[in-house]
Amino acid sequence: MCLAIPGKVTSINGDMAKVDFGNIKKDVFLVIVKAKVGDYVLVGSGVAVQKINKKDAMKIIKEWNKLK
Repeated sequence: MCLAIPGKVTSINGDMAKVDFGNIKKDVFLVIVKAKVGDYVLVGSGVAVQKINKKDAMKIIKEWNKLK
């Protein structure tokens, strides 16, 4: 099973994107998903696997924050 985390694309350079996961920014591969700056994506194992809308991303992030 894979766990995917939502994040916001802040910059893109070729097939790589910088994705903001709150206080953490990571480089992520965009080989599966056609995303642009400002999009929210689900990321698993360093790869964006799906674009999601902001409302759904915020809902997931809210639930994750309850677990802290």
